[in-house]
Amino acid sequence: MDCINIGLIGYGVVGQGVVKALKSRRKFLREKYETDFFIKTICDRSIFKKPNPGLENTALTVDYHAILKDPDIHVVVELIGGLSPAKEIVLGALRAKKHVVTANKALIAECGLELFKEAETQGCSILFESSVGAGVPIIRTITEGMAGNKFNGVYGIINGTCNFILTAMSKHKLTFAQALKEAQEKGYAESNPSLDISGMDAAYKLAILVFITMGKFVSVKDIYVEGINHISHEDIEFAESLNLSICLLAIAKKTGNKLDVRVHPTMIPKDHGLATVNGVDNAIFLDTDPLGDVFIEGQGAGQMTAAMGVVADLINLGIRVDAPACIWAFNPADEVANLTLRKIEEVETRFYIRFMVIDKPGVLASITTVLGQHNISIASVSQKQEDKGSTVPVVILTHKANEREVKEALEKITELAVVKGKPVAIRMEKL
Repeated sequence: MDCINIGLIGYGVVGQGVVKALKSRRKFLREKYETDFFIKTICDRSIFKKPNPGLENTALTVDYHAILKDPDIHVVVELIGGLSPAKEIVLGALRAKKHVVTANKALIAECGLELFKEAETQGCSILFESSVGAGVPIIRTITEGMAGNKFNGVYGIINGTCNFILTAMSKHKLTFAQALKEAQEKGYAESNPSLDISGMDAAYKLAILVFITMGKFVSVKDIYVEGINHISHEDIEFAESLNLSICLLAIAKKTGNKLDVRVHPTMIPKDHGLATVNGVDNAIFLDTDPLGDVFIEGQGAGQMTAAMGVVADLINLGIRVDAPACIWAFNPADEVANLTLRKIEEVETRFYIRFMVIDKPGVLASITTVLGQHNISIASVSQKQEDKGSTVPVVILTHKANEREVKEALEKITELAVVKGKPVAIRMEKL
């Protein structure tokens, strides 16, 4: 029977979940895979202050170099997050001829190309299933199950916090603040939730998906990102009346040699699978050739959800550690040539635009005149009837319009005396 010695760096929520899973399922894994997964050493800066039941045979340290220098450790599991010292740890592990398993989305998104090149040089692998979707096995689905397909589009609900908030606002009529508080109380949102609600967490994950599907390394700073904190009940109700749902959607579309990559609130048809994804669940919809449309959904948050993704990577390393295909499939070291990023100003989509206006004659004409001057064609208009002189919402749905011209038009419309506050613009996608 083979034995895989593991060095675990980072004993937080996910790290403790990995230990729990490997300890409780050790006999099962031995019998099924004829491999013993042994946690030889755990490193954490607070390891001696944390509970460690069942770790009598595991070495504990605050110095990650002890793991990198140990010749008996085969796999380093990096679960500290962030870029530093995570990058130094992963590079050090590879150079010591150790395989790496990580759930670090920021590290793979920002430094993946460099790390994959080093993995190729050293003949080692980096596996990162839990970096996107946690319990949704999307990385292995793309790199193995769909190998040989061409990917034309990737659409994902890949942030459980935002999806929980929007679900609570839609189904339970909570305000944004109430939904966020509930997410924090249930452990689905951090005390500082800015990375999630700003859309940046989804952007990191999208960068990874783009690289493994389309072969283009896209820096997160080059991805257009917009969060959900401006979405109101009015927008959700209007969407419902139009048979649409609002979700924070990560989008990557390839047309010719142009790649469109963005994260923002999006209205999608209610009859699409993505519109049925509720709570902290994640889902990814893939437009592929020749396989066609592929949809995969699962839990996107939680200790054991993320931990089991790490365990799956360990199992796959354990049973195929010498297979060259394992290195190639997960660690592409070269980019596709001649694929360029389309700037957000060049993108064309349909828009839902909500204006708060004074209810008096001529208001709609003033707005539509500006839209017409910027080549924005109107598909429909909806206005609530209230007492004359009060502030009411006017909702306009556009045909496909250029991002730059929409932005310029909205800036001009905001200056109109009859318009109160900043208009809300939400892009629409027909999937």
